[in-house]
Amino acid sequence: MNAMARRKAGQVARTRKFSLNPLVWLWRIFFWGFCAVVLLQLWYLVQIAVWTHVNPSSTSFMQTRLAEIRETEPGFQLKHEWVPYDKISLNLKRAVIAAEDSGFMTHKGVEMEAIELAIKRNARRGRVTHGGSTITQQLAKNLFLTSKRSYIRKGQELVIALMIEALWDKRRILEVYLNVVEWGNGVYGAQAAARHHFGVNAAQLSSYQAARMAGMLPAPRYFDKRRNSPFLARKTGTLQKRMFQVVVPK
Repeated sequence: MNAMARRKAGQVARTRKFSLNPLVWLWRIFFWGFCAVVLLQLWYLVQIAVWTHVNPSSTSFMQTRLAEIRETEPGFQLKHEWVPYDKISLNLKRAVIAAEDSGFMTHKGVEMEAIELAIKRNARRGRVTHGGSTITQQLAKNLFLTSKRSYIRKGQELVIALMIEALWDKRRILEVYLNVVEWGNGVYGAQAAARHHFGVNAAQLSSYQAARMAGMLPAPRYFDKRRNSPFLARKTGTLQKRMFQVVVPK
């Protein structure tokens, strides 16, 4: 076979190979994409398993917020100090559950009715504004994800929440949540928040102080700048009445 014939044969072979490539590559993309998703879920699962007994030192939300603040304040440090469950006021535990997730003690991490209602509200508004999240879902988002709203992120949040519920009891879920949730600009966790807002330790929060802190969720930075907000005052009063009807993990 001369050189020209070999070149033509090579061109034919490459053409045939190329004609098969789209399907082959689509399958490969799907396969490796699927593997990547599975590995990501396993990584989340391992992290959650480790945090069953080891306290997380930081979260995705903390890291993201710190990077944002340091764009204008390079030396900024977050306010965050971990305290064990027994060192957090019972008032705060009750107030947060009353404010954020009244079904916390009975659901399995997800409340489908709340999600369905949120989907309907989002459909009416034409954008994602409501999430219908339980405390477990909020914790999943804070630990691993971002504040960006999308249905893909919501789906991942649901999966992580189910993992958390499978590996942790309610006491551990509430303990971690109260230690990592945001309560002001760069203020995370009950201990730092109690000192920031009232100059006391988390164990010393009164029913009024606890209700006011719970009322700041889920917009703590907004209310940190508007502490005299009439809306926050009304919400605090409502929570003070409701919080003592709440059951908390022992």
